Amino acid sequence: MTPVIDSLAAIADRYEAVFCDLWGCLHNGITPWPAAVAALEAFRARGGVVVLLTNAPRPATVIAGHLDRMGVPRSAWDLLVTSGDAAQAAMVAGAVGRRVYHIGAAKDLPFFTDLAPWVEGTVPARVSLAEAEGIVCTGLFDDLTETPGDYRGTLLLARERGLKLLCANPDIVVDWGDRRLYCAGALARAYKEMGGESLYFGKPHPPIYDLARRRLAALGRLPADERILAVGDGIATDIAGGMAEGLDTLFVTGGLAAEAFGADPERPDPARLAAWLEARQMTPTAAIGRLR
Repeated sequence: MTPVIDSLAAIADRYEAVFCDLWGCLHNGITPWPAAVAALEAFRARGGVVVLLTNAPRPATVIAGHLDRMGVPRSAWDLLVTSGDAAQAAMVAGAVGRRVYHIGAAKDLPFFTDLAPWVEGTVPARVSLAEAEGIVCTGLFDDLTETPGDYRGTLLLARERGLKLLCANPDIVVDWGDRRLYCAGALARAYKEMGGESLYFGKPHPPIYDLARRRLAALGRLPADERILAVGDGIATDIAGGMAEGLDTLFVTGGLAAEAFGADPERPDPARLAAWLEARQMTPTAAIGRLR
């Protein structure tokens, strides 16, 4: 049975590095949670290294600026690795062709312009769907009003043309404040269900973990896998990905699935949690209501 712990400090001595998710763990899309910030700062003060590992479809430089403006201090983390970083490298390498149709909001355009330092090559041209060799999906055009159903016609046409879809963010949904919004992963899933081919580079898929390890190795801070803890509120992304990589995992129950574990998101009901995890055949190393 997965034990419920009160704080990251309760198990921190076992680990040299933490791979920590952002949305639902460190912040709610609008403001950071002070207790989570303090927990990561304390882990670093003990000599640990914190990697913020996020399925955001934008480059790490863009997300770092967003965190700064939100009020997340640089003292809470060492490295930032995004799904956008990993997906950029695949796009530049031609994973979905040299002419691509972009599905995503204007805020995601840095995906095509702000290449990570380790990404070398030419960015494909953005063209109309009729001219495209493939699709790059960073999200919905308007995630405040649209749903995956609004893209059925576009995706059916893409499938008939045999286009591959590069998904820059495998998350299905995310909580922005008190609103739940669809992400690129919802469109990639819909495309796959209708017979199209979707390519993934964020959690729970290996490329983002490979990139995180390479970044840590470049710092001279890469520990053995058993000394890395993956933290997140996405059972199918953060936890499934961490487990597949052979890492210990800390499931933050007060995020996406909070309603399943009782009225208090800070204190999940152990019986409900055990039943919920058993139904999904998942066994995180530990669980916590909110990161603290």
